[in-house]
Amino acid sequence: MFTYIVRRLSQMLPLLFFASVAIFSLVALQPGDPLDALRMANPTMTQEQFEALRRGHGLDQPIYVRYFRWLGRAVQGDMGRSRTYGVPAAQFIFQERLPRTLILTITSLTIALLVAIPVGIFSAVRQYSAGDYAVTFFSFVGLSTPNFFLGILLMYLFVIYLPETFGFRALPAGGIPNLMLSDLETGRVTLGEYLRQWATYLVLPVFTLATGSMASWTRFMRASMLEVLNQDYVRTARSKGLNERKVLYKHALRNGLIPIVTLVGLSMPSLFNGALITETIFSYPGMGRAIFDALVNKDFNVAMAALIFIAILVVFFNLVADVMYAVVDPRIRYD
Repeated sequence: MFTYIVRRLSQMLPLLFFASVAIFSLVALQPGDPLDALRMANPTMTQEQFEALRRGHGLDQPIYVRYFRWLGRAVQGDMGRSRTYGVPAAQFIFQERLPRTLILTITSLTIALLVAIPVGIFSAVRQYSAGDYAVTFFSFVGLSTPNFFLGILLMYLFVIYLPETFGFRALPAGGIPNLMLSDLETGRVTLGEYLRQWATYLVLPVFTLATGSMASWTRFMRASMLEVLNQDYVRTARSKGLNERKVLYKHALRNGLIPIVTLVGLSMPSLFNGALITETIFSYPGMGRAIFDALVNKDFNVAMAALIFIAILVVFFNLVADVMYAVVDPRIRYD
């Protein structure tokens, strides 16, 4: 196993190199100039001053020269400064925006798993029952509903329709609570109030982000459990007179979880990608919203820092999925 992990880690470097080339090229080839916004904000700027500014930022150089300059700084931990916020891009992404996105994605992942696994087991055990058909129907609805549409629908329902109809507004339209950890440390708010306010703001974006994964994993869990429940060793366990609950949870569930472990590992990067749409809809100031704003404002360094991080996540969680597959299934060994 150790040799396999070392070999996979060594393969990550060239893969990340080519990913960085692709990302840099796509970001750099966006229409327009990254300094256009600055020029529009300063209408008295002459063409000579603008060209001097472009040379100062290295934008007059060919794209491959700019890439290797960026790569040389990036491997030293310098991702450049944000033109929009005036702070180091790495600090802005990893210290300010990433923790908020982790709160959103981990909460969504946890809720999706807590729902998908038991509901998938229920659907498999009661195959072709009314409950199974209901689970199948709602799973397909969840799979076929885009995040942006679901988010807008939920916002309309809880922010516009219910307040206008019943006269109360239970959930905010978006954003985050106007609280900081210092408020909790100084006692300005209690822990219960702090968590309650965060939970209130997270309900709609978490449900929007978790729905697709929840529906997909429920279907996979059902299919996996159906396959396992028809295996000979499960029939043998039943023929020995074991309790049905013990047969289901001790003998069948562990093997039924094997595809789910792999699927969850491979789905983690897609949760971050889904957060881009969800955070934009709900004005949630996380990493996904930062990517959107950076691309719109042509804030090159912020976009590169965030997108390279997602590329690293994709490669890393592919490795995690392979390792967890071997941990869950003792029949699999990596030499």
